[in-house]
Amino acid sequence: MRVIVGLGNPGDRYAHTRHNIGARVIERASAQWSISLKSAGSTRLGTGRIGPVDKPVDIALAIPLTWMNQSGTAVVELLARLGCAPQDLTVVHDDLDMEPGRLRLKRSGGAGGHNGVSSIITELGTDQFVRLKIGIGRPAPGADSADYVLEPFTKDDATVIETGVDQAVQALECALVEGVDAAMNKFHVRGEEQL
Repeated sequence: MRVIVGLGNPGDRYAHTRHNIGARVIERASAQWSISLKSAGSTRLGTGRIGPVDKPVDIALAIPLTWMNQSGTAVVELLARLGCAPQDLTVVHDDLDMEPGRLRLKRSGGAGGHNGVSSIITELGTDQFVRLKIGIGRPAPGADSADYVLEPFTKDDATVIETGVDQAVQALECALVEGVDAAMNKFHVRGEEQL
């Protein structure tokens, strides 16, 4: 089974903030793939299958119900519940260092300053899991990054973010059905290059 986790903070107050873009991707994927999410421990979780009828891929979609900085606790619990390893995991999250809506697929690596990813790496004891990063852009010079990520997207960014969320779902499906390398090739993502 492949496990896809979209990071965000719980509650309606944070639903449309920049930091919750990973959770938005999971919600969009669950709607497109007809996989309903229900509370299960410290996550909202849904399981199902995608891909061709003759080669379906078993997947779990999840959104932690913990605060972003405690995402690792929810992910460890989730993987144990599903009997999966870190190598089965893909984490979808926001990235300050990329333009809004841009995507980057990585096989492994450090947290890049993202507290949710850092928590997952710490709790799992490994950085060997796939990440799909979605750019949210940087705040204006002198503005606080912590405040910026907890704000909603501007109207100017709304269209590009919606396109980015749709592309992220397509990239996930390709990675799950055809493999990460195929997704990197199909979406012109090689190493650190961006979509």
